[in-house]
Amino acid sequence: MESIRRQNPQTALMSLEAAATSARGGFACLFSTADEYESALITERRAQGRYTQGRNYWPLALFAGCALTVAGTVLLFA
Repeated sequence: MESIRRQNPQTALMSLEAAATSARGGFACLFSTADEYESALITERRAQGRYTQGRNYWPLALFAGCALTVAGTVLLFA
């Protein structure tokens, strides 16, 4: 900070502006909105295969179980 005091005010101001611009550049975000970020995130996750659906047999198994239960109940009380 002493070096800034020894400089003339115009040079010190330009130095501070350059430092501020440089600091802002380090925190820049690649996305201008949250929607862009979410879209890029979903695209990346799809590329990694996270959203692929394998064959899910639970609904079919539950339906078959319920159908057998109903059929058994009908035959029991018939």
